[in-house]
Amino acid sequence: MNRIALHDSCYVAVVASAVVLSTSTIACAHDHERPELNGWYESSRSGKGPCCDSSDAKRVEDADWENQGGHYRVRIDGEWVDVPMEAVVDGPNRAGRTMVWPYYKDGHPKARCFLPGSMN
Repeated sequence: MNRIALHDSCYVAVVASAVVLSTSTIACAHDHERPELNGWYESSRSGKGPCCDSSDAKRVEDADWENQGGHYRVRIDGEWVDVPMEAVVDGPNRAGRTMVWPYYKDGHPKARCFLPGSMN
């Protein structure tokens, strides 16, 4: 009897997870205080592809990025990361602040998209 109850509870958990996953929507990291920028975020892309693809952008404080001779470095999760040129988003930064869209490889952060700010 206990095996049947365990099997049934596992089945319910799997079905519930499937329902939650199938009804959830993929949302891009937008600025909720400036919804007029949603279309701009969605159209932002680097040489590595679209920035807004369900991954979360991270705001970067001025102390956590640098530009030396046109080469960017950014601190993601406490680790300094070299930003490849193809990850830099071309065009004006309508948000004004520095942002990075990270991904992880072998447990280390990498920059898929990097949007430099003004360092004010």
